[in-house]
Amino acid sequence: MATPFDVFLVSPEREIWSGRATIVVARGTEGEVGILAGHTPMLIELGISPLFITTEAGERVAAAVDGGFLHVVSEGLETRVDILAEFAELEQEIDVEEARRDAEEAERDLRERVDSGAAARLARARVRLGLRA
Repeated sequence: MATPFDVFLVSPEREIWSGRATIVVARGTEGEVGILAGHTPMLIELGISPLFITTEAGERVAAAVDGGFLHVVSEGLETRVDILAEFAELEQEIDVEEARRDAEEAERDLRERVDSGAAARLARARVRLGLRA
């Protein structure tokens, strides 16, 4: 069994999740990373993507993350992962209808070239919908 470590997922508004985990999988702007106990210290910039945490009890925690940073500190097998997200929403908190409306509106804005932020809004909506699929 994998060695558990401390994980903290926070946004400017609140602590979203914290606890002991055996693996964290996140997507940074440069690609995907999996974190286990003893991982090399690192700091990565997060993209608009899903984030997965496997708890010490073997449960899967999924969240939609929009930007921020993931920071890993390790000393031997003592590891701590801090996920400092600009925005994060746990899978069970996602309002599917709201995400669908957001996706439709962003797609329309992209077609009509109304808003330069439409591509990011569409990516956020798709990540949220993908977690609830």
